[in-house]
Amino acid sequence: MTFPAKIAVPDNVLRIAQKLEDAGFETWCVGGAVRDTLLGLPHHDFDLTTAAHPEKVRELFRRTVPIGIEHGTVAVLDGKGQPHEVTTFRKDIKTDGRHAVVEFGGSLMDDLARRDFTINAIAYHPLRHEWKDPFDGRADLDAHVIRAVGDPNWRFQEDYLRILRALRFSARFEFRIHSRTLEAAKANAQGLAQLSAERVRDEWWKGIATAKRVTKLLALWRDVGAARIWLPEIQNTGNEKRETGNVDKLPRDPVLVSSVLASDPPSLLTRLKCSNRDIERARAIKTWRAEYPDPRHLPQVRRWLAKTGAYANDLLAILPGINVSRFPFPVSRLPQVVESVRAAQDPLSVSDLAVNGADLLAAGVRPGPEIGETLGRLLDAVLEDPARNTRDELLQRVGHRG
Repeated sequence: MTFPAKIAVPDNVLRIAQKLEDAGFETWCVGGAVRDTLLGLPHHDFDLTTAAHPEKVRELFRRTVPIGIEHGTVAVLDGKGQPHEVTTFRKDIKTDGRHAVVEFGGSLMDDLARRDFTINAIAYHPLRHEWKDPFDGRADLDAHVIRAVGDPNWRFQEDYLRILRALRFSARFEFRIHSRTLEAAKANAQGLAQLSAERVRDEWWKGIATAKRVTKLLALWRDVGAARIWLPEIQNTGNEKRETGNVDKLPRDPVLVSSVLASDPPSLLTRLKCSNRDIERARAIKTWRAEYPDPRHLPQVRRWLAKTGAYANDLLAILPGINVSRFPFPVSRLPQVVESVRAAQDPLSVSDLAVNGADLLAAGVRPGPEIGETLGRLLDAVLEDPARNTRDELLQRVGHRG
């Protein structure tokens, strides 16, 4: 298929390109926006690559941010403060599989030759409406193929993260990975152990967010060997057929997806250096995912909500992704029952009670642990029957101790 005569590039990007060109610096649109435009998919913004060195870009534009200046990238802010990435033509001169040392002053061809896959190595001139496609990326887009630029072994050894990017693009676009590229990914998979946990986590998160089917993404990670290295709690669950088939029904929240798939969710998220908040969410899911209440028994539901607290919504959200046949009651009805409990504003915590610690002291309860124990006993009575949550009823129960 031939390239379109022209594509729509936002005016703010055109103005940046025009200013660079007027100053004598060749400038092209590259990257994901070019690829996604050709695929007819939505995208965020066009990145620009230029012959201008980073310091020259900063001279030409009044408002810039050096977001990756050591790699040649400067964000140029438009009139609305929106950043647009401008990166100098680069070529790699040294790499260790994790980080590349780049040299500026190359050509567009040098810059395209260092990119990961042919579908990402297509350039469009936004002013002259010319195309550069030295590695037949358009043909691979048409054939639905992920193919490395040049020798796939070299591409992956330059940066092992490219293996995970290949898996993400394959799952996102439902493209097959070219046989030589796939073989090289498997052959170099051990290099993934050299990557930082943060970079791996970001790729896994992006993959979950963008994959047509998460089960396809997971199958690719397993096939290549990436799951063995970075997701062993998922790799070794032994419950693939029982659980993973439902994971595609989950919201694309990476914590929820990872926690449903993993045998030990907090361990997995700790390895990926997730935030403490995300690890606590994973820990709650591990603790409670086999402890759902019977929706037909309202006091059970209220007690469950009281115990799970802020994590109840996560536990409800994962229900479509787990094997609910293990429960001897219709647990799939739980979200509707919880909604009715919340709508009724049933008391679910000590702070919801019609009495407080001061009331108990005035009623003769001794200061200290007995206050908390009494409030807990009163809450249990109210969880059984919310109608008991009146000041007179609760103080009467304090008097009777039962």
